[in-house]
Amino acid sequence: MNIAEYSVTKKVTTWLFIILFLAGGFTALQDISRLEDPEFTIKEGKVYTTYPGATPLEVEREVTYHIENAVQQLQQLKRVESISQDGFSEVTVVIKDKYKKSDFPNIWDELRRKINDVQSELPPGSNTSVVLDDFGDVFGLFYALSGDGYSYRELKDYADILKEQLLLVPGVRKITIDGEQKEVAYLEISRSNMAKLGISNEQFRSVLKSQNLVSNSGNVRVGDEYIRINPTGQLKSVQEIGELLISGSNNTLVRLKDIASVRRTYEEVPKKYTYFNGKPALNIGISMLSGENVVTVGNRLDQRLAELQTVTPIGMQLDAIYNQPGIVDVSVTGFVLNVVLALVIVIVVLLFFMGLRTGFIIGAILLITVSGTVWFMNAYAIDLQRISLGALIIALGMLVDNAIVVAEGMLVRIKRGEDGIKAAREVVSATMWPLLGGTIVGILAFAAIGLSQDATGEFANSLFWVIFISLLLSWFTAVTMTPLLCVQFLKADKPGEGRTDPYAGFIFQKYRSLLSTAIRVRWFTLSVVIILFASAIYGFGYVKQSFFPDSNTPMFFFDLWNVEGTDIRKTRDDLLKIDDYLRTLDGVVSTASYVGSGATRFTLVYSPESPSSAYGQIIVTAESLDDMQRLQKQVLDYAAINFPDSEPKTKPLRIGPGRDAKIEARINGPDPVVLRQLSEQVQQIMADDGSAINIKDDWRQPVKVIRPIYNEKAARQLGVTRENVSNAMLTAFDGQQVGLFKDGIRLLPIIMLPPAIERSDVSAIRDIPVYSPVLRDQIPIGQAVSDFKVEWADAKIKKRNRIYTITPSCDPAQGLATPLFERVKPLIEGMKLPPGYILEWGGEYEDSRDANAAIGSTLPAGFLAMIVVVILLFGKVRQPLIIWLTVPLAVIGITAGLLLMNVAFGFMGLLGALSLVGLLIKNAIVLIDEIDQQIDSGKEGYNAILDSAVSRMRPVMMAASTTILGMAPLLSDVFFLDMAVVIMFGLGFASVLTLIIVPVLYAIFFKIKAST
Repeated sequence: MNIAEYSVTKKVTTWLFIILFLAGGFTALQDISRLEDPEFTIKEGKVYTTYPGATPLEVEREVTYHIENAVQQLQQLKRVESISQDGFSEVTVVIKDKYKKSDFPNIWDELRRKINDVQSELPPGSNTSVVLDDFGDVFGLFYALSGDGYSYRELKDYADILKEQLLLVPGVRKITIDGEQKEVAYLEISRSNMAKLGISNEQFRSVLKSQNLVSNSGNVRVGDEYIRINPTGQLKSVQEIGELLISGSNNTLVRLKDIASVRRTYEEVPKKYTYFNGKPALNIGISMLSGENVVTVGNRLDQRLAELQTVTPIGMQLDAIYNQPGIVDVSVTGFVLNVVLALVIVIVVLLFFMGLRTGFIIGAILLITVSGTVWFMNAYAIDLQRISLGALIIALGMLVDNAIVVAEGMLVRIKRGEDGIKAAREVVSATMWPLLGGTIVGILAFAAIGLSQDATGEFANSLFWVIFISLLLSWFTAVTMTPLLCVQFLKADKPGEGRTDPYAGFIFQKYRSLLSTAIRVRWFTLSVVIILFASAIYGFGYVKQSFFPDSNTPMFFFDLWNVEGTDIRKTRDDLLKIDDYLRTLDGVVSTASYVGSGATRFTLVYSPESPSSAYGQIIVTAESLDDMQRLQKQVLDYAAINFPDSEPKTKPLRIGPGRDAKIEARINGPDPVVLRQLSEQVQQIMADDGSAINIKDDWRQPVKVIRPIYNEKAARQLGVTRENVSNAMLTAFDGQQVGLFKDGIRLLPIIMLPPAIERSDVSAIRDIPVYSPVLRDQIPIGQAVSDFKVEWADAKIKKRNRIYTITPSCDPAQGLATPLFERVKPLIEGMKLPPGYILEWGGEYEDSRDANAAIGSTLPAGFLAMIVVVILLFGKVRQPLIIWLTVPLAVIGITAGLLLMNVAFGFMGLLGALSLVGLLIKNAIVLIDEIDQQIDSGKEGYNAILDSAVSRMRPVMMAASTTILGMAPLLSDVFFLDMAVVIMFGLGFASVLTLIIVPVLYAIFFKIKAST
């Protein structure tokens, strides 16, 4: 008793499985985790170290060098990158692709230990390094909290309440608050007062520290009580700072308020500004636990926020900048509708070609298989997202193939009047192992993506597993449930109604005649195919190339780069003018502006820009994709006219891994000066092309630096150290911290500085007072400094794998990057580089190359396994050779489709091509196995070929038609467009290969002559 006979005779067991699959799928659909895009691990960590007062070169040599040395000891390290700038070191640690998400806690712990060990090697004055291992955290619910008339402190107080309450919502993992302005207490004292009284910064620091220090005053026993002693005198408000007494050089005591003004405010020069629709705002980012249904968690958060409306201050509002649950709900709903539409299309095609009963049987099997697939997806924590849903659509046509073969065989036998159980037994016995082999081959075609270890492979990994689950289930349902349904619902023809030959119809006979002719003129047929194949290979050179497409979410980023060294307040003013302009345009829903750095990572493919006072970004949400395209052009035109010295750039939201610049030429070598010269040459080549925009390099422009020339001899006579000079300059312009004011949970720095009018007067720089311990009085700094020079210096020093690296980059003005890249690549590579300098290509080229290389590294194993499976199925050589000779010919349909539809071939198109290999081989296996069986049964070779091909025509055409039409809904999805075109056109021609070329090759290889 084989599996089909068991399934038919043990109906209860089979029906139990049918019910389990349907019920399990329905239940799983309610519970399964939903995401917009699949999760993939950002395999990067950051190490931040501050070194106040140090130049970029000092930071690089004294801090970054030691951090890089420690990082390089990690065995898991793929590469290390660093940025050294004024007083700040940023080291990026990139981990090898092979490590999984579960490995990273141990990796980051090891990194922390190594960074802790190296702290003793860092110079005095540098602060303890901070390891940021949550750099890749995604805060998919991203809000802006704003309110007219509310201070940043009031916004922060309410944001803290929201954070406290929302963290209690099930499914919420972490909440971050960004954009808070730092409160400070400014102690303004004029230089003349400082000089008159002869007061040093250290005296201010000493008075403020002693007054605000918490100290233990002990306890005293009074009778039976033991009472704590707590003296008064601690500062209760910022105004009380003015009541403190300080001694001048003549030992007279004066109150601070008599010589200085004290005010509580926000930092005059903050590190970052945040705005929403032009109003100051705080950002609240909410991340969710992995595996949660983000739509469900989003609904819980919405409910809790609605409940908190009663305590929301009047006029304060919380607006969503990015609402991942809402986007996921719309996206997944749209995809589910596409799956349903594809399912309907497939069933309609089945009904049309196979009749009502058979069509409904195969449609039911398809529904059962899809339900079972969703059930297993939920059980194995495969999310419902763009890739997994796309895989379901891809699989639909493949899922019916097995059922069609079994149903077709049983339909023919039952109509002839054979017993249903016997028909089930014989059909399944003859086809189950070829179908299983073909199914395994179809799965192995996607194994390259399943085994790929890079970020792209991780991003598309669920595609393989959904195909794996669904195809195996399709084979199981084909050999178990399909025979049962066929026995129960298919009926034999009544006497006189049925044809003696089920393949006597017009279409079958026309195909038989065409195939007979092709075999008779086999060498001509083969020549035509070879010519078509050569033409396709040539034509593929004209196919546009891409990597991943842009998102269809109507959101884009406007980046503004001012000249390096620009005051952050100037960058803020410029960006807000552009923000105001954007909000006057039709089609703008909202704007969120950031000055000094980027936003919180609110989607996996968004990477925030490193801090820079010259940088600003506006996140623009548009009403539609058409509006988005128009708005990008309008804002770039406005910026070009009104801010000609700035570098504006727009970029849409991406799908999948990638980077900002499409074309990057990395140059590394030992001398920063030579690197800048080479970068300028590369940028000139890009500019000369005429179709490149956003031309720049990542070191940015050199900046001016004022260098006081320390007069060591005169300064030593006065007792003035280099540190004294630095502190005097710091106090004179930025202000120097001289204490802390405790306000509940907040610590406010007390900053001493001169009035604004004195700080803005650079001409009086020689008169800045510095305290002389020898004279016990303030003296002009010019007595300790011989001169002030203005020099140019690098604002940033970047290294990659501990070698100085500069990266000039550009984007195409329109269209894809490949044509521009192919034009500038030979010109840039033709540059003569000095010894010791190396050119490497980054950007989209590197991303695509690495992704293809990762798949290419696993592809041989997958193809070898496919070859082995085919050989094991036949136990011979010629049959597998015929099958594999037809595989490359699929490129004919692929090239024709891409050129006809004017679609670029990208990473998803490559996956579509791999799926074609599986489909082609699977159909060829079943056809050749049928030919072999008929020849083994004693039928003459020529007739065996014709009869087998005719019997396989309907299943092949049915599988092709269902797959092609089932893919139609994906033509409207930019992410799956190239895959859909590759499969639809490739499979169309692959069906011809199966039905014409495979029989012709069989006749050639086995020397079967055409009989009359």
